[in-house]
This record gives sequence, structure tokens and C-alpha cells, in this order.
Amino acid sequence: MNQDWWKNAVVYQIYPRSFADANGDGIGDLKGITGKMEYLSKLGIDVIWLSPVYQSPNADNGYDISDYQAIMTEFGTMDDFDEMLAKAHSYGIKIMMDIVVNHTSDEHKWFLESRKSKDNPYRDYYIWRDPKDGKTPNRWESCFSGPAWDYDEATGQYYLHLFAKKQPDLNWDNEKVRNEVYKMMTWWCEKGVDGFRFDVISLISKDPALPDGEEYGNGYTGNNCANGPHVHEYLKEMNQRVLSKYPLITVGECPGVDAEQALLYSGKDSHELNMIFEFEHVSGSRHHQNKYGKWDSEPMTMPELREVMTKWQLQLADNGWNSLFLDNHDQPRCVSRFGNDSEEYRVLSAKMLATCLHMQKGTPYIYQGEELGMTNAGFTSMEQYRDVETLNAYPELKDGVGEEKALEYFRRISRDNARTPMQWDASKNAGFTSGQPWIEVNPNYKTINAQAALEDPDSVFYYYQKLIKLRHEYPIIVDGVYELLAANHPFIFAYTRTLGNQKLYVLCNFLDDYVDIPDDISPCLEGEVLISNYTENTKRELKPYEAVVWLTN
Repeated sequence: MNQDWWKNAVVYQIYPRSFADANGDGIGDLKGITGKMEYLSKLGIDVIWLSPVYQSPNADNGYDISDYQAIMTEFGTMDDFDEMLAKAHSYGIKIMMDIVVNHTSDEHKWFLESRKSKDNPYRDYYIWRDPKDGKTPNRWESCFSGPAWDYDEATGQYYLHLFAKKQPDLNWDNEKVRNEVYKMMTWWCEKGVDGFRFDVISLISKDPALPDGEEYGNGYTGNNCANGPHVHEYLKEMNQRVLSKYPLITVGECPGVDAEQALLYSGKDSHELNMIFEFEHVSGSRHHQNKYGKWDSEPMTMPELREVMTKWQLQLADNGWNSLFLDNHDQPRCVSRFGNDSEEYRVLSAKMLATCLHMQKGTPYIYQGEELGMTNAGFTSMEQYRDVETLNAYPELKDGVGEEKALEYFRRISRDNARTPMQWDASKNAGFTSGQPWIEVNPNYKTINAQAALEDPDSVFYYYQKLIKLRHEYPIIVDGVYELLAANHPFIFAYTRTLGNQKLYVLCNFLDDYVDIPDDISPCLEGEVLISNYTENTKRELKPYEAVVWLTN
């Protein structure tokens, strides 16, 4: 089998809790996913990235794992998993598991043992430290607000949790921990899964001195715990022990990684991972001073987005591989963030963003509902939110900017924007469940839903279907060399892809108005239009949110 098959692949992320509920308890489940396999096959995707389905108390929606080799009761059984895997494979669709090995749940058997006493054999599976001057061992902050340390009365020490208190960090310097992880991963590979997405993998190696970073820095921003001293040594070991033995797709979520570091994780000769997720393009505008981190950030302007995306395209061009995404379970809906979710322009701008992304070099990731042009939730009260990060941030924001402003921030950037139920049809609860959904459905489901999309040949769904088909048919979309055009244009993101004698011209207008095509580009637009979100295209101007791809030979 081609070891680099993932270069031609398109990945679809499923957030199981919100995808499809087969048993009517209001929570999505594995049988729900199995029942939608035909829909995914019609879209044309190659891989499902499955957000965590392991046993978990759900302090962080499954990213707090209490048993890596059991299925979350709410999602079903291991038999249900096996059935889903077999059904996916029967459609030629692969399954990439989301795996969380920086931390476990505090209800995992290792941690329950670890906290019993200082001399317990499992004590060193986690990171325990004595108090320093009667306080926390250092000033690291948790990514979910508050200190990254929790005091344990029974043993008089603190344990480290870079995320929620119920997510203690594993001690990767302990060889036994690494062996347990590799054994568990091998078990899943033998079961037949096709890859892994590694949650916050750049955080697994901590500097044993635990040096203070910036004051109030957290795991993402500045507490010296990303890209630790042994991270590459451990990933090479993991690759040698597990990953290299199977034809897998592997992607590491790497907050705080620059392009140079990305090549260490995923360069051709790194022997670590196939690719990484970086977050520079979704981390907010650099022209805006944030007092409250991501909450009061402004989305990047198009010129900033273009600059960051181009930087990653160029720096990983020869030796690395990009993960292409605008949406996932941690980000607001891309059509609300980078496009225009008004009734007039939602469909056009959703297609334009998809074109801009899918024509770049790398593996594209589609987040459930993105192919329908789903929008932010528009919640108006705190009672509607479920996300631990949002709920933890609320008290500080309420004190700092007031309730209305805090709600405005959440409407724009809360992770729950991506977590509202998948909109299947116009029936009650958008056809997601016959019960009471665990989180409210976006009220626009009556017009934005899969059934309506499948009945409309001009829908966002069929546009994504065509983009995926083109990637499978045209090697230039996979392998072509990227070059930016019109680098200083305020509204047009334009670039070429070149392979042999063929050239693609990709032009995307980010404005809700007509824009002239630059004089040095328009004469080059010969050959055929491969795809566009308008039926008529001119070589002189782009219509509002127009995207067009010309193929010249």
C-alpha cells in the first residue's frame, strides 16, 4: 500500500456527541455515525477523524480519558465501534482516532493509584511536586483558567494539569508510561484503525526544572511547556515502536509551533508524524491588543490570513506537509468568522472559503456541517453554553467587561459554536435526535440542513463534493508548487499551483462587492474554469465573494 496515501486524502471530522443520535437520549453515538456512512460516501471523503469516543467522565467532552480501551457508555459499546469501523471500510472510508496522551482523566485507574501515596508504583505516572513557599510549584496557568496545579491534601503535594483539574498530565519521562501508551496504540492498530490525531502532542515533554515562563502564561502561550526537551525523542520512539509498522495517517495538534519546528515534527526525514495542526491562521489578528486572550481577539483580516497561509505553504513546500483547515471542534464556524453568514452571502462565501483552502497544498480537513455552510450558534444566554472553557472564562469576563460583552465574545468565538447538533433536516431538533439534545440546535436548521442541501444542485454540499473529486482527479492539486499572486491586494487572495506544463490560477474575492482582477493576472486566465461559485466568470472582475479556478496548459 502507498505509505503516502494521506497526501491525496480529504479528512472529515466527526464530533460524535453532536453528529447523529440513534437511540434518542439526546447525545450523538456510534450507531448514529454508522447510519450516516452513505451520506459521507456521497460527499466523497476518504478519512473520518473521530473525536474521542473512549470511556470518559466528560469533564472536557471526552478529552479526559478514563479508559483508553473502552467506549464511552453514552456513545455505545465496543461492538458498536467494530460495526462502525467495518461499515466505514466497506465504503472505502478510513478511521483516524483522536488520541489524548498528554493527560488522562483523574478517574483513570493509573491516577486513582497515583494519588494514593507517594510510594505507590503509579505515583511517577503523573507530575507531582512539593509546594514552593507554601504555594504552587510554579506560576503556570491552566489553559482553562486558574493555576495549572491542584493540591492533594492526602499526600501534601500538587499535581500538574495543563487543562482542567480533572485532566492530570502524564509523566512522559517515565518509560513505563510510554510503554503503556505504545501498547494501547498497537491494540487499536491491530483492531484495524487507520491513523491517529494526537491531541496537544507538543506538550508531552516538560522541562524537569519547571521554569516559570511569562506571568499568566498557559500551556498554549508561554509557560515553557510546549516543545519540551524530549518531545522529538519520544515521538521518534513512538514512530519506531508503533506508527512505522502500519500504513497510517498521523497528525499532531501542536499549539505554539512555528514552521521551523513543524519540520522537526513532520519533515520527510523526521520519522515522527505525517503532518501537524498549527493554529497561527486561526489565532486572531495581530493588529489588536487582547486583554482577555482569545476572547477579545479579532479575526484575522484577509491580508493577514493570506500572509500566514502563504508562509506555511512556502516553508513546508519541499520537506513538510500542511494540514488545511478553517474549522474544527475548537473553532467557531468559518463562514461566520472569515466569510459572511448573512442570508445573501452565506452560500457564496462558504464556497469561496472552501475553494481558497482546498486548492492549496496539503491535506484538507472538513468539520461536520462545514459542507452545509453551518453558522455560529448565536446563543443569547449563559444557560445555553456547555463548554468547560467558556464556562470557566465567564466569571473573569463578567467582572472585566460585563455580561453583555462577555456573551458577545462567546457568540463570536466560543467552542460551542462548532458543537451544536449536525443539521440533518427541517424536522424537530434538525433530525439529530428524537429526544432532548444535550446542547441546543442552531435555530437556522429549518433552512440550513443536509436534506435541503442534497435536494439543491447548487448547494454548498455539492460544491464540496466537486472540490474533493477534483483533488482525487488532478495531481496538480496535490503536488503543484504554490506561488502567491497580488501579494498586497486588500480583497483578493490569489495564487497559482504549477506542475509540469499545467498551471492553476486560484482567485478568491473576500469582499461583498465587485473587485477588478489585477492587470498582470487577467491576461493569464486561459484554458478552462475547473470550478467556480458563479456560473459566469469574466477575466476582468470578481463578483462578491467569487471564487474561480482556471486550469491552463
